[in-house]
Amino acid sequence: MDSGQFLRESRRRAGLTQQQVADRAAVSQSLIARIERGHVAPSLERLLALVRACGFDLEIHVVPLDEDAWSMVEQGARLSPDERLDRALAAVRLRAEALRTAEGTDG
Repeated sequence: MDSGQFLRESRRRAGLTQQQVADRAAVSQSLIARIERGHVAPSLERLLALVRACGFDLEIHVVPLDEDAWSMVEQGARLSPDERLDRALAAVRLRAEALRTAEGTDG
């Protein structure tokens, strides 16, 4: 999620217009629009102020890097489109089978 998406989500959850957020944060409505569209990348401090103007806060945590997940992404990027589709279809079939199995044990 990028800064524009954080801001848009905060604004929408608060039920505010771009103009209302702009007024609360003492910035222009066009700045809010440009950030939400990804045309402007605000500093962390500016993003935090805008999210807070919507009545929310950002929590930022430093967590260990999951190298295994990153290596899986890299491996997936090396697959052909057909190989990616085959893997996706296999996952869908596996999920469907798991749901059928779970339904059979509920009754």
